[in-house]
Amino acid sequence: MAIQFYDKKAVKKAANLSVNSDLLTKARDLKINLSRTLENALKDELRKIEQAKWKKENLKAIESLNELSEKNGLFSDKYRVF
Repeated sequence: MAIQFYDKKAVKKAANLSVNSDLLTKARDLKINLSRTLENALKDELRKIEQAKWKKENLKAIESLNELSEKNGLFSDKYRVF
């Protein structure tokens, strides 16, 4: 299940943006949906930032678990077939 970083049901809001004119012309020529493309790019960027933030906030716990498993092995080690 994917974690929701934003409210998908939130109303759309107009925004004024500055975009490279050549990119804009080419995108329009190709009938690229600018709003959808921006929303997808923002979702991807938000996800990357949230993942990095979570990893930084949980770094000590991750390191502790890695140390513990290196020292004691994993509970599933005896069931591995590789």
